[in-house]
Amino acid sequence: MHAWLMDSYEGVEKLRWDEVADLQPGPGQAVLKMKFAALNPADAFLAQAQYPAKPKLPHVLGRDGVGEVVAIGDGVSGVRIGETVAILRGDTGVEAWGTLAEKTVVEVSHLVPVPKGWSLQEAAGAPLVFLTAWQALTQWSEPAAPPAPGSVLLVTGASGGVGTASVLLGRSMGLTVVGLSRSAKKAEVLKQLGADFVFDPAEKSLRKLVLAAVAPKRVDLAVDTVGGATFNEVIAMLGSGGCVSVVGRSGGVVPEFNTAALFFRRNRIGGVTVGGYTAEGAKAAWSEIVARLDALGKRPVIDGVFPMADVKAAFARLNQGPMGKVLLKISD
Repeated sequence: MHAWLMDSYEGVEKLRWDEVADLQPGPGQAVLKMKFAALNPADAFLAQAQYPAKPKLPHVLGRDGVGEVVAIGDGVSGVRIGETVAILRGDTGVEAWGTLAEKTVVEVSHLVPVPKGWSLQEAAGAPLVFLTAWQALTQWSEPAAPPAPGSVLLVTGASGGVGTASVLLGRSMGLTVVGLSRSAKKAEVLKQLGADFVFDPAEKSLRKLVLAAVAPKRVDLAVDTVGGATFNEVIAMLGSGGCVSVVGRSGGVVPEFNTAALFFRRNRIGGVTVGGYTAEGAKAAWSEIVARLDALGKRPVIDGVFPMADVKAAFARLNQGPMGKVLLKISD
């Protein structure tokens, strides 16, 4: 089989396409012949040593994907050879070899059927970003639950994978959804997905525009995928008890953050990690996500599909800021 090999932590530009030995499943595992794989910013961060995981090299990136089961190990039940399944979560592409290969090995407990009525591309690109968005939206209550209907949700980087997932799920929860996007064209798509308002984060009067739009309320929950200077603006727009779920840092380091900004409205900031889900918890969340999207009549947003040979161009597109998910087509 062939795979895109990561030989160093010098970035995705150094990935190398080469032949490797065929993979064999261990107990509780399945080998998938990959059909589609999705890219995530975390893949690029891992390839630059900017991620907690430091897998043994050479490594194969890629966390999401859809493939056909071609072999199973001892003790496997619930999947059968010839079935096409999606990878929900786990060590795939993190500590274990991932989906940027003709085949990969996955724990069966981390596999789910392709949802009824979904394309293989939609199923390949959705799991990681939708589980991330679900956690970001539900982690502020115990037990985890969606915000109250009518709450104001602010989504930075709203056109990205987690951003579009947050907009769709926020709409399904009956929230007032405010998205931030620098593109007027993307803003129109976000409104079609369910955003009530979309603003350009580069606006000098951003805070005033957002608060005027949602008045007399303020922001109850923000899903932040950007960080950078926008983060301080996000904090300033929070209402009493408002929270920020931190998902990414595409905008870089937050400059001169003043912790006193959290005091008087009792605001909270919390990180998000899909690795915190158990296999059972991830499947329960996934079932809820699929049901909500079906009820909305919406599907995950796909920006584009690149040939397997063009993995570096696909990562370049991811870095540009896509509208939804960037995928690789690996086999028919």
